[in-house]
Amino acid sequence: MPISFRMKIRLLRVLAALGSLPVLHAADIRGVVTVERKLTPRNVTPAAGLYQRGTPVNLRPDSDQNPLDYERSHVVVYLEGLQRTASLPPAVMEQQNRRFSPDLVTIPAGSSVSFPNFDPIFHNVFSLSKPKSFDLGNYPKGQTRMVTFDRPGVVSVYCHLHPNMTGTVVVTPNAWAARVDPAGLFVLADVPPGRYSVVAWHKTAGTFRKTVEVMPGLNSEINFFVPLPEISGSQAPSHAGH
Repeated sequence: MPISFRMKIRLLRVLAALGSLPVLHAADIRGVVTVERKLTPRNVTPAAGLYQRGTPVNLRPDSDQNPLDYERSHVVVYLEGLQRTASLPPAVMEQQNRRFSPDLVTIPAGSSVSFPNFDPIFHNVFSLSKPKSFDLGNYPKGQTRMVTFDRPGVVSVYCHLHPNMTGTVVVTPNAWAARVDPAGLFVLADVPPGRYSVVAWHKTAGTFRKTVEVMPGLNSEINFFVPLPEISGSQAPSHAGH
């Protein structure tokens, strides 16, 4: 008896959930994130005198990157609806020039982040975020500490010693995640067939969701406008589509 197209899709979803879907059936989700205005306030830098006890350390200025390029490159896009874990090497968030660099890291749940100190002064890394709360204590140049993030969510990272230092770790449910490039482009590669929520997250603008149906071997396109355009003084409702 021939198998209907709908039955084939159901079978592919089962195989994807079991992790045994052949690669040839996977497809990419591509898109563009549009940001038309600056969203992130400039970082407030403490007076230099607060830091000049002991070894002087240059404070790297705020990014001279084009403001809209900066905003687009601080959007993370990821999938909800897949829980498959991935074994990835630890990500790195350096402490250098009294900044976290990069200030945004994206990892799948179960992965780790290393926090090496490259400054000739002590630093401290801590977070009070619900998905992961920790305090790594004070440690000097040449040392590092590592944290494993088991739960999806957004983790804000700070330094007790230098209040201008802020960073963000976005922990996604799976490895299908991408940090958007400065032009606003992103690709989620080799996604198994199925119906998913595609999430776009920005620290200031918030979280945006759309729904996509990935068909075997057929790439999909889904785009986001961050933030949503205002209509009659309020934001337009989010809608599904691709």
